[in-house]
Amino acid sequence: MFDTHPLTDLARRLAESVPADFHLLRGELEKNFQALLQAHFAKMNLVSREEFEVQRAVLARTREQLAALESRVAALEQKATAPQP
Repeated sequence: MFDTHPLTDLARRLAESVPADFHLLRGELEKNFQALLQAHFAKMNLVSREEFEVQRAVLARTREQLAALESRVAALEQKATAPQP
């Protein structure tokens, strides 16, 4: 899952932006804002930074392996097409 601290902070700032006349509702608004933000972010099917970094490392390793295999195939093809004495 992802870090909810930024959502909590955003919900707090949204609640603080409500006019002063509604200061009694500020706590309730903050909870509602946070629930609304979490629900919308959950629908977005986001991945955490940790999951992203793991997948990026897997992709880098796969690219390295692919480059090595391409080199091996090219060497084998060159050897196969070289004239035999």
